Amino acid sequence: MLKNGDRQSIPNATRNHYRLQATQKGLSIVLSVVVMVALWGLLVTAGRYPTFLLPGPRQVLERFWMALSEGSLLIHTWVTLREVFAGLALGLSVALVLGYALAKSPLLERLLSVYIVASQAIPIVALAPLLVIWFGAGSLSKVLVCALTLFFPVLINTMVGLRSIDRDLVELMRSLRASRWQTFWLLEVPSALPTLFGGLKVGVTLSVIGAVVGEFVGADRGLGFLVNLARGLFDTPLMFVALFTLMFIALALYAAVSALERWALWWRRNEQGR
Repeated sequence: MLKNGDRQSIPNATRNHYRLQATQKGLSIVLSVVVMVALWGLLVTAGRYPTFLLPGPRQVLERFWMALSEGSLLIHTWVTLREVFAGLALGLSVALVLGYALAKSPLLERLLSVYIVASQAIPIVALAPLLVIWFGAGSLSKVLVCALTLFFPVLINTMVGLRSIDRDLVELMRSLRASRWQTFWLLEVPSALPTLFGGLKVGVTLSVIGAVVGEFVGADRGLGFLVNLARGLFDTPLMFVALFTLMFIALALYAAVSALERWALWWRRNEQGR
């Protein structure tokens, strides 16, 4: 039988284990970035590529500081971030509500599933110009492109998560005379969260792609516009700066969702640490 001190040491050991994993993961990421930059520099030096074809890390870093000091990089980054966050809010809200309704109503799923799946057959690159024509070249069309890009994976994962709930647990809640709200909050949400977070991780990265696609079609601001501008000016270092900024945004959003997942699913870590 475990003593009180032994019981307290189990959560501490679990926390130390996850801290060690996080530290090792961070070091591996830093090491991979250093290796990638070193190989990139060696490739440029060995191939003697001109800057307009393949700039080196030093040229890209110098162009980054120039764009940052001018303020243009911050302006375009803020525009893209605003579109991404608005698209996330719209796409997630619609996907979660509709996914719950489809998971609970087989009739509604039969009526709408054909249109939902057919909409995914249209490439977002082909749909973006139509949205620009309908809603203009402002931020609204970019927000809609973001929302449509992340809508499907979040919708499907919501349905899968809700339908994977153990039927015995559902019957148990009914036998306890739990209300619909209690069943939703105490059973359905915790059971569906692991699958839902999987779709959310995919969705947040796709939302960045949606914003850039919308800005490619028609925009005068944003990182997608900056890529188009750099391409027209043959300013390849600036193009690399915009691309790396987009990469950093996607990684930051993914890391934020992962942190939210660890916080929301703390009970699973406790069970695994037993």
